[in-house]
Amino acid sequence: MEEKFDCIIVGAGVAGLSAAMTLANNNMKFLLIEKGEFPGSKNVSGGVLWGNDLAKLVPKYWEEDAGWDRYINQRRLTFMDDQSTFTVDFKSSHFNEPPYAGVVVLRSKFDNWLAEKVQEAIDKSDYAMDSFIAPNILVEEILEEDGKAVGIRTGDEKFYADSVILAEGVNNLLTRKVGLQDKYVPADHMLTGIKEIIRFDQKVLEDRFQLNGKSGMSNEFVGYATNGVEGGGFLYTNKDTISLGLVLGLKDLREKGQKPYDILNEFKKHPVIADTIRGGEVVEYSAHVVSSGDKRVMPKKLYKAGLVVCGEAANLLMNAGKAIQGMDYAMRSGILAADTITEAKKNKDFGDAAMKKYQDTLSDSYIMKDINNFQDAVHLLHDPVMTQKMPNLICDFGRNFFSIKNEPTKKAREMLSDSVKKHASYWDLIKIGAKGAKSL
Repeated sequence: MEEKFDCIIVGAGVAGLSAAMTLANNNMKFLLIEKGEFPGSKNVSGGVLWGNDLAKLVPKYWEEDAGWDRYINQRRLTFMDDQSTFTVDFKSSHFNEPPYAGVVVLRSKFDNWLAEKVQEAIDKSDYAMDSFIAPNILVEEILEEDGKAVGIRTGDEKFYADSVILAEGVNNLLTRKVGLQDKYVPADHMLTGIKEIIRFDQKVLEDRFQLNGKSGMSNEFVGYATNGVEGGGFLYTNKDTISLGLVLGLKDLREKGQKPYDILNEFKKHPVIADTIRGGEVVEYSAHVVSSGDKRVMPKKLYKAGLVVCGEAANLLMNAGKAIQGMDYAMRSGILAADTITEAKKNKDFGDAAMKKYQDTLSDSYIMKDINNFQDAVHLLHDPVMTQKMPNLICDFGRNFFSIKNEPTKKAREMLSDSVKKHASYWDLIKIGAKGAKSL
């Protein structure tokens, strides 16, 4: 029998790198395979990495001027109509102390930096010469014997291991091939994310968004941003750029005959957004598919003998209105996957029951507890009343409330009543209120 690894990890995104770091810290022998030229080279996403798992993987990461761009101390939720915005804005110095509640990252830079940290951990382990990060390799098949994963095939070469961690991303072809994901995922459960990176002089950016040092801001948009298509918008402040983009429902795009880039261009022409990006230079455009956060698209089983699935390959993502969470789910699930493999090696048991412990710990983690608890909120965010009527109503009320005219001023309740009659109905408000109370 050929020499084999304790584990082979497929995919060097956040989930795969977090699993690799955990294995290296537990003195495991592993192979981390990435199809790109280097970790992050094919990852066009970015945004906010929430939580403190990064501080566990890389203690005092905040002392390094690499990998991440800014920490978040300001959050905004903006409702839009065709001319106006109404924003809920929260900023607090409580978020200024590390470990930060969230950091803004550009994935090509962040993943490459985290891979360097993984290599440092490998070099400190007993397997400094036997564990590897292997880029530019496409895994074509998971090798199985008697229903157990025993390795991978790439081209004519085969590599063997006691276990496999699939962290291949949302286009989870291998997860499908081993029978853990349905062959076909309905388009109404998938979204497309499109994004532009817009560069500014750093001082201009910091003055415009009232940033100090490495502080940063995240902003989500609901309403006119998507031109009537299911989804929403986002803006994140990087070091000297912003990430501006949309997340749009694939099924709704197709049915309404609209193109993502046309919607993004209209979004950028909105008077408020046009003022925000004035003077910036577009330096990058990218697009990728993401899960809607509906748990019905998740594989029912995330394990089989010798194998576990984590990160976007397991469709671990959620947007319940408070934040878009995906990278933190990927990081935690990668850590839990590696913990399961580490325990399996100690017990010399990589069977189905041993791998099931991964799904058990995932179910007991904040990831699945939140996904289960906030499914109603996920569905609510995709309700046309919430994405179209409510933003128009809120902006109309704001326009009236903040307008000073040389005539008698109506009470706020009268203004609200006028806006409700114009853009929705009290029945719509009752339904949304009831759903909101139940979901949040």
